[in-house]
Amino acid sequence: MNDAKLYEVIRAPRVSEKTARLQEVSNQYAFEVSRDATKADIKAAVEKLFDVKVEAVNVVNVKGKNKSFRQRQGSRGSWRKAYVKLVDGQTIDVTNAATA
Repeated sequence: MNDAKLYEVIRAPRVSEKTARLQEVSNQYAFEVSRDATKADIKAAVEKLFDVKVEAVNVVNVKGKNKSFRQRQGSRGSWRKAYVKLVDGQTIDVTNAATA
């Protein structure tokens, strides 16, 4: 996979209180990924971009919320989230990776 494809598969790290807790407890990291990316694509992209060994990948399809703005109905876009579990002893600095 070339570098452009890697950045298409993994769009951005998702940072929240829940993901920070997952990092501490089970060495899992959350990323927003492409809607057509497979688990194998995600695993390969994370291993190449961050130079780590991935143990498991879980994928969740997040449905966009319905919202109203000035009496007009609309909806936010649906997106896909991947939880990546790393082998013990390996970490990713997502705050540095988010700004790079």
